Amino acid sequence: MTSGANFGIHSGYSHPTLREWQQPNTSIGPSNLMYPIFITPDVDGEVEIASMPGVKRWGINKLVTHLKPVVDNGLKSVLLFGVPDETVKDEVGSAADDPERSPVIPAIRVLRKAFPDLVIACDVCLCGFTSHGHCGILTSTGHIDNDKSTKRLAEVALSYATAGCHIVAPSDMMDGRILAIKTSLRQAGFGNKVSVLSYAAKFASCFYGPFRDAAASAPAFGDRKAYQLPPGSSGLAIRAVDRDVSEGADFLMVKPAMIYLDIIKTAKDRHPQLPMFAYQVSGEYATIINAAKAGLYDLDVALSEVLVALRRAGTDVIITYFAPRILAKLNQDKAKYIYTSSIISSLDQLHIFLEE
Repeated sequence: MTSGANFGIHSGYSHPTLREWQQPNTSIGPSNLMYPIFITPDVDGEVEIASMPGVKRWGINKLVTHLKPVVDNGLKSVLLFGVPDETVKDEVGSAADDPERSPVIPAIRVLRKAFPDLVIACDVCLCGFTSHGHCGILTSTGHIDNDKSTKRLAEVALSYATAGCHIVAPSDMMDGRILAIKTSLRQAGFGNKVSVLSYAAKFASCFYGPFRDAAASAPAFGDRKAYQLPPGSSGLAIRAVDRDVSEGADFLMVKPAMIYLDIIKTAKDRHPQLPMFAYQVSGEYATIINAAKAGLYDLDVALSEVLVALRRAGTDVIITYFAPRILAKLNQDKAKYIYTSSIISSLDQLHIFLEE
């Protein structure tokens, strides 16, 4: 008997609709995107970030104007990062939960009023608020004090919850911080109101460079390799994911995104019940946009291929600085479009199909 495989496979994707059938769960809509935003204490601030073309730090007086067209195009969620003045930084990040010194807390309040349906997530970490630039509190010998750090992170998370955010997203990679935060939220009456998005598998990566410029959060000495994951550590990554699931994380994240697709897939296969986030980090953003500017490829085609790959690996929500651009494309000519990749005339190309 002749095997069906001997007749080839082209017949299975010779039509646009057939190609759609071959790519389940790879479409991109507004709910699949989260937009990261840097908040400056200068209320009228609008500062270009040189290493991230097209990305700015925003003051709260400019924030609503910036976001309104993006929200009108369907933006569902944002992720806030505070960039405080250098003068307020200290060894324990005391400004992080101080409404007078943290730019995040007033930004939450402004956004809740301006966009009642917008989901607001807040990054929870100490690196941007500490004088030493590390993600936790240090001992006298310069090492992480894990217990003091998780306690402090829980305090910051609770302050954001009290201000009105919907999600707190701890990015510090301390042991036990999910449990500490969940316990704090529950005790304060936010247990069933505020979600925890865990940076569960966050790798020590060179792709964070532009972000550290944007957030002014580079460590003053040493590095973060003792608490962020080694790039080749798939086993450690899954242990970290399992740890955070066991402590009650509502959502999981892998960071960076593009070069860790295997981790995304493994984590999603292992915990299919939890939504999976992937952070297309600053260096990934800069690489894509600068290569397109150099004429190496069409930006939208390259971006679409990346988005499809992330969805194919199991990502439910992509955190990306490209969110405004993607949403504008989705709403081109006031119609709703979906990105999908297809093969026509033996060339890999992007095709946009109208969704009725």
